Amino acid sequence: MHDPGSADGDISGIGDDPVAFEVFYRRHVEAVGRFVARRVDDPHLAADLTADVFLAVIESAAGYRPDRGSQIGWLFGVARNVIADEGRRAARRLRVTGRLAGRRDLDADDIARIEERIDAESAARRVHRSLSELPADTRALVELVAVDGLTVAEAAIAVGLSPVAARVRLHRARRLVRAVLARPAVGLA
Repeated sequence: MHDPGSADGDISGIGDDPVAFEVFYRRHVEAVGRFVARRVDDPHLAADLTADVFLAVIESAAGYRPDRGSQIGWLFGVARNVIADEGRRAARRLRVTGRLAGRRDLDADDIARIEERIDAESAARRVHRSLSELPADTRALVELVAVDGLTVAEAAIAVGLSPVAARVRLHRARRLVRAVLARPAVGLA
């Protein structure tokens, strides 16, 4: 196995190797925290989702293939799936119970740190929300490239497309994105 701390190493064994997982976690936890903070504005949920991403990494690491893309592309694909799963679970909870389930306790320092991260990502969150008029798959592709800084090839892997198909979708979305972003962001935080 390659060094899990390197950007191009094979991480398929980190689910069974706590030391390798720790190296991977430390390398990517800030990027995942920022990724999550761009998409949610609740510090408790942001902390929980960041942890859930790394739990999902442990469960799915054996499926990672370095020849199919970078670690960060794969990791953001995992994070995207975790956030989407949470959105579906939250919608079900709201339909069934009319309220959110309980949250784990965070101390004041945890909340302050997460709130700072959420505040720092507020502009990116507004951009993220303003893209809601795009089809979901195209929106995810644009976000991964424009907001999260992935290459088109890395983003393609994260959303399950070929790089060629991703380039075509991005080209078609450019006019729509420009129009959406030109509108005032009234009422978005």
